[in-house]
Amino acid sequence: MSDMKNEQPQDQHLVKVLTPREIVLELDKYIIGQDDAKRSVAIALRNRWRRQQVSKELRDEIAPKNIIMIGPTGVGKTEIARRLARLANSPFLKVEATKFTEVGYVGRDVESMIRDLTDLSVNMSKKEEQERVKAKAHELAEERLLDILLPKKKEDVRNDKAEKEKTLEVVKAEKSEAFSTREKLRRMLRNGKLDERYVELEITDSNLPMVEVFSTAGIEEMEFNVKEIFGNIFPPKKKKRRVKIPEAKEIIFEEESQRLIDMDKVIELAIRSTEQNGIIFLDELDKIADTESSYGPDVSRQGVQRDLLPIVEGSTVTTKYGLVKSDHVLFIAAGAFNVSKPSDLLPELQGRFPIRVELNSLSMEDFVRILTEPKNALITQYEALLGTEGIDMQFDDSAITEIARIACDVNESMENIGARRLHTIMEKLLDEVSFDAPDMTEKEVIITKDYVGKKLEDILEDENLSRYIL
Repeated sequence: MSDMKNEQPQDQHLVKVLTPREIVLELDKYIIGQDDAKRSVAIALRNRWRRQQVSKELRDEIAPKNIIMIGPTGVGKTEIARRLARLANSPFLKVEATKFTEVGYVGRDVESMIRDLTDLSVNMSKKEEQERVKAKAHELAEERLLDILLPKKKEDVRNDKAEKEKTLEVVKAEKSEAFSTREKLRRMLRNGKLDERYVELEITDSNLPMVEVFSTAGIEEMEFNVKEIFGNIFPPKKKKRRVKIPEAKEIIFEEESQRLIDMDKVIELAIRSTEQNGIIFLDELDKIADTESSYGPDVSRQGVQRDLLPIVEGSTVTTKYGLVKSDHVLFIAAGAFNVSKPSDLLPELQGRFPIRVELNSLSMEDFVRILTEPKNALITQYEALLGTEGIDMQFDDSAITEIARIACDVNESMENIGARRLHTIMEKLLDEVSFDAPDMTEKEVIITKDYVGKKLEDILEDENLSRYIL
């Protein structure tokens, strides 16, 4: 065990070290209830950190404990996975299992999810690297802009003799004057006094010839970089543009950032992050499960399961950035499983998702908490939105309870869409205020239980209307 500390992976800083209890507390800030699901994902995330601490020989043998979340729509399955990825600063991809077909048929193949995850990881690594070189890039951009505003004088050849005869004091004075002028311009540039001035920039025209490709295998099969191929045939063209100083500063900053970033290093870090920290949320898994009503092989069900199996088990996928292994990518699958059940999946696939967790339907009390408690609570969002119009909107406790009761009743009488029903009801409830807000003279709006009943009474009484509106 003495070599364990020496063999820590270089990308360990990408994963924040949180205990399972701390992870659950963070998830509690955004998701109401579903304690079992939160515990399961917290343990799965912590196990990743634990795996990094063991010896290298054993580290590669420890497979991630993939999870199946079972529960109706709108109860927080996607949100739990998304927030978990954000906590860990991990590349996160959400895909629907129904989008894929068996290899050889028209549609997306399952390997494309690893390619998409790698693309996301590269973008994340690139942004991190851009932040690291940001100060240097701003400095270089400022110097280039000053060179444009104050171009260096081209000395005439005929003045060579006169230049040589200049005294040291004259040369120093000229340099000092040029320096002083440049520093004045620098101060004006930083203070925004030159923002209305135009400058002429020479920028690279990135437009490439349009190439239409017809492929039955899906565009992700074409693993080539169009820009690289046509870069040699069509050398980059330069074109001049007149832009204002702030826009010029941004353009030059982007160019300098690209020059400072080492893309080889970015790609190397991105691949490592994908392999060690990647999370794929596979939604609608129940839709590819075999049901008793299906006969014979089905390319959108059995075929997808067969193709999904090696990816979840661990395989090497070819991407435009190189080979990426999926052995330690964490898969979180989800589905309502109201028609099928997890046991309808291929036995081999079931075995790759050892953790099963059931999410509960939301109660009226849950709806009250969802409206008020999370950091991004719906009522907080609407109050902030209308606050931009100068409207001070407040909700009575009785009004919040009434909104929750209506959402619960509508879910029971119609399709249960979980917390998403609250969005529908809130939009209908506040449509008048939202529309009239810019013209309202009375800037204080109090939403009471009577107001809620008045706005939604007609819709709730007419069952056919409520099916369309809510």
